[in-house]
Amino acid sequence: MATMTMQETMKAASFLKPTETRTFPKGKLELVKIGKDTFGRATFEPGWKWSTSVKPIVKTDSCEAPHINFHIAGRLMIVMDDGTKQEFGPGEISIVPPGHDAWTVGDQAAEIIDISGMEHYAKMM
Repeated sequence: MATMTMQETMKAASFLKPTETRTFPKGKLELVKIGKDTFGRATFEPGWKWSTSVKPIVKTDSCEAPHINFHIAGRLMIVMDDGTKQEFGPGEISIVPPGHDAWTVGDQAAEIIDISGMEHYAKMM
């Protein structure tokens, strides 16, 4: 069982008051920073695709952010640079290494919570 030291304290944050919000074509990212961690809630509208929406902002060939995602709503197709692909939907968890493209599948927005790779997502470098 993990134990807390006297210097550690309970912390709280909420997506109702995000630390930062970034918008991009057909999408939005809300960031919540708590302690040393950054959580991201991304909403990708129907028709969103990383390579046409975010690539022009970050200017990399593919998404170079690693992700650990909890998929809340909608469906998201992820295709790795090597051609491996998988579709994810509500209730699923995905681990996605750098080097991929992604897009919303169908006519419902895809919504995810990311706990690892959103701090610099869709941010001009």
